[in-house]
Amino acid sequence: MHKGAGDKVTKPPAPLSRRRVARIFDALGEANPSPRTELHYSSPYTLLVAVVLSAQATDAGVNKATRGLFAAADTPEKMVALGLDGIRHHIRTIGLFNAKAANILKLSEILLERHGGEVPHDRAALEALPGVGRKTANVVLNEAFGEPTLAVDTHVFRVARRIGLSSGRTPEAVERDVVAQVPRRWARAAHHLLILHGRYICKARSPECWRCPVARDCRHAPKSAAPAVKPPFRSQGAASGLSGEGDG
Repeated sequence: MHKGAGDKVTKPPAPLSRRRVARIFDALGEANPSPRTELHYSSPYTLLVAVVLSAQATDAGVNKATRGLFAAADTPEKMVALGLDGIRHHIRTIGLFNAKAANILKLSEILLERHGGEVPHDRAALEALPGVGRKTANVVLNEAFGEPTLAVDTHVFRVARRIGLSSGRTPEAVERDVVAQVPRRWARAAHHLLILHGRYICKARSPECWRCPVARDCRHAPKSAAPAVKPPFRSQGAASGLSGEGDG
């Protein structure tokens, strides 16, 4: 598009230096040395189901629903036997439960028909399953199979842009930018480090910059000050995210 003489062209900020990026992830890793998903699961299959359920839902809400669901059906065979109504009954407290129940039933049938009842360790095969997009596939590949993938949910998208790791306008662009910069030692953990940082410190409405381990390297301004009266302590496990790790 032609730019007139009076039009302003906003240039993207210069990339962070490699040293600065390394300092950011070292600080996040020191603050959370064993980051992992907060979804409850016992196998790649139950992880896949939990992530599908987590789209536009909190991890806490998903864990509450899957407690009963996985007690009744923790394999594709049992899920198919449980049937659509049975799945709906267990997940009825989760948003979009009708569509999610249908997806879980269908993906369970496909796993039995095409993959011997096992969750495939393959991106294309995962993304071919109902209810599974790039974000869900990234979570499963990372958490279940140890791949250095980066799932961009609302938290990762916000944190990466605030810190200055990306100026991308889409999850795909943010994923590409962050993956290209993450130090190799943090490649697998980066996804969870950014999610947990966004969930508990770099919050959407009121980021707690006053206790942020990467405040000095973060481009977000203005930095929020410590509250005059600190809120009562709440453990991380008691909090919930804006949205889960699955595709929305």
